[in-house]
Amino acid sequence: MGCDSHGNLSDTEFSNPLPSIGVYVATASVICGVAMFSDLLHGFRHRKFWFPCKFFSLNATTLTFISVCVKLSLDLNTSMPSRQDQLAKLSSSVFVCTVMANSMPSLGFMVTQDLLMNLMALGILVITDVVNICIQLGTGAIYVFPQEHALVIVLMLLMFMILSFSAITVPATKRFLELKYKKRYEFALKQCPSYAERRKGVPKLKEDLMKFWMMAHTSSPQFVMARSVTCTTSGFLCFLSAITLAEAMVRSYFLQPWSLGFCNGDSDYKWSTTLVLVSQTAAVAIGTVAPASRWLKAVNLRCPFRTKKSLKDELRVESYWVECLAEKKERPLNFWMLHGPRSRKLSHDLNRLMLDICIATQYGIVLASKFFRFISVYCLSRILLCCFYFTYKSDSVANAESSGSNPSTIQFVLHLEGEEEMVDYMARSNRVATDHLIQKGRKKQPVNLIELLEATTLFSKGFEGIRDFDSDEVASLASGEPPNSWALPLVTLTSIAVALPNIKPYSLKKLVKAVNEALVYVNKFEDVLDIGGELANSRKAAEVVCF
Repeated sequence: MGCDSHGNLSDTEFSNPLPSIGVYVATASVICGVAMFSDLLHGFRHRKFWFPCKFFSLNATTLTFISVCVKLSLDLNTSMPSRQDQLAKLSSSVFVCTVMANSMPSLGFMVTQDLLMNLMALGILVITDVVNICIQLGTGAIYVFPQEHALVIVLMLLMFMILSFSAITVPATKRFLELKYKKRYEFALKQCPSYAERRKGVPKLKEDLMKFWMMAHTSSPQFVMARSVTCTTSGFLCFLSAITLAEAMVRSYFLQPWSLGFCNGDSDYKWSTTLVLVSQTAAVAIGTVAPASRWLKAVNLRCPFRTKKSLKDELRVESYWVECLAEKKERPLNFWMLHGPRSRKLSHDLNRLMLDICIATQYGIVLASKFFRFISVYCLSRILLCCFYFTYKSDSVANAESSGSNPSTIQFVLHLEGEEEMVDYMARSNRVATDHLIQKGRKKQPVNLIELLEATTLFSKGFEGIRDFDSDEVASLASGEPPNSWALPLVTLTSIAVALPNIKPYSLKKLVKAVNEALVYVNKFEDVLDIGGELANSRKAAEVVCF
């Protein structure tokens, strides 16, 4: 430590922590891979094959993990001569492409400020990664796979542009679908039978619930983003980057390992680079499944034997893609620091020029994505048409699926302009997910709660006592009317029942279990109804008394 015998700084110990840093990078990669795998399992379990982002979304935490994962590709001066060292640099760049494509649906539920901050942070990370890779290609720190690195750089920049310009459409699509939801919601309420009709045995509860679930499912911000043409295109780009990494690994280990000219020796990261390579390759393989599935599903839905659209119709750019940019262009600027008319005019002209460039770029991205989708559909359809049996089978499946859709619920599918051919698919996907939830609910029924609700004895009449106990006829002790809480009177009456003497312990135990099962549903209703937080104190009191 310190200076050597010649007075020079001794740097022999500087590289000792690098293997530990490699383990740190591998751990961060494993965490990201586990999060993406959890989203994959969540999509399969809940029959949501567009794979929403529940565990791995674009936020400050994941961006921090990503910045750790790209440590090796950002390292400019550490010698990394071996095969696994060079592959680890490539896998770090491919990993960035994978996480961008995987987290793209999460843009839908972000507010505008969070969206802007996350994209700025991601942009800084992507640009830094690209610049550092270019520097290493120039200095020779990366001396193999130059074509693969160049392709991954292009894919990374394209995916970031797609991600950024897709985020611009989020406010417009939300506004449009919210307006459409309100209209359909009012229409659905008029069609629902009254409470008295349901008590008479009208078997329409499931159908009515399907209408509301259909609206909620198809207007979900994540689903809207996941089914967009730009998201499906990013899925293919993610798949292409994963193929690039796989090609480099196959060449390195199986096909031409001697011709690539790997240098001898080990890097200062030592054995940890192998750990990083394995963890990031696994994360890339797992993370590619969801984006590639979205792309394949989009291509499958638009095959010629499912829909017939010309190239002109396919390449039409809908208004919501540039609506926000057009609104900003027409909105006057408020530069309070600029006083002169020339400076104000110059600022307005620059603003309009920048927005014109952004609008043109948005048009270009959407048109390129749609054209690529059209080419993918054409190529896939030619492959399928080569086999008559498979095509006939696909037609039969498509017709069977179409006939299985309920016309009464299809009208409640909320879709954007240009998504008309996806209406039937969205209706089927919602029905599959809803039926899965219903089957899951049947397996986990609140048995004690059902017994309490169905009780008709003299002393046990379900929850009718709560209605009498929580009566409006009793004057409030306070000056104002307290908020109408459901949980507090339920817990209060249960506490009184538990305190009563000469009650069988078995009956009390069943009552407490039934009330605990009921509180699960009560809390869900109060979460939705208590928008202003008026029931906060009552709910806290109920939680304190809760058994």
